[in-house]
Amino acid sequence: MNELRVSVATYDQVIFPHPEHGMTMLALERKATVLKDGSVTVRAQPFGGGVKILDPSSLEEMLGELQFDCERSKQEQDFRILIPPTKWGKVRQYCLHHLEDLADNELESSPVRELTEEFEETLGVDLRPEQYTFQPIGSVVENIPVWTKNWYARGYSTVRVYRTYSVQLLDTDLCKTLLAASRDVSDQDLGMRAMENETGRANSALALPLNSVTEAWLALQPESRYRKIKVDGYELDESVLAVLGNVDVPQYQRM
Repeated sequence: MNELRVSVATYDQVIFPHPEHGMTMLALERKATVLKDGSVTVRAQPFGGGVKILDPSSLEEMLGELQFDCERSKQEQDFRILIPPTKWGKVRQYCLHHLEDLADNELESSPVRELTEEFEETLGVDLRPEQYTFQPIGSVVENIPVWTKNWYARGYSTVRVYRTYSVQLLDTDLCKTLLAASRDVSDQDLGMRAMENETGRANSALALPLNSVTEAWLALQPESRYRKIKVDGYELDESVLAVLGNVDVPQYQRM
């Protein structure tokens, strides 16, 4: 495979004050996946997801006909495309420019759709605009290619661009719902759900003290931070680092 896979996504630092003691909590999405050998992995990552290509005209002028990494990405117009490695610099600048505009007509840069869908999927909650606020944090570029673990596009060498947002939950009842899901659904429970689901996957939420998550990665040397870690017994994906702006890692260029 000589193509370089480019994945573009929004990631959200979803935070809220604990209703009882006021500690700032970080909300994450927990994902259970059944692997081909029958084992189950459970990991937590930021809320957010793939950026949709709304108007491909400029990208097609740059790249020709877009080559998506799989049929699913093509059908959903997710920005997960294959490009010649020599085009990465131009594609990166294109993404950074268009993701700055929440009303951009070429890329879906707003986090609202993905956030709403994921709260419905993980909590069964119809997230309403008055229940939260959001504001951009910035952009993160992962220039060093890594082998993708994506369910649909395994094996491609991948670079990534993230647009990150700070999302503040305002509704106390919503915060309590999230905490209950975090407390009452164990990783084992989630794994069983995935095994019983024909898709082999299941989702829930996780809430951890923001300081605990941040300090766990800061305790490592910068060159050792880009990896999964466990906090309070839960495995956190390295992608959580994207929304922890005060944790430096060599793999991320923050803008």
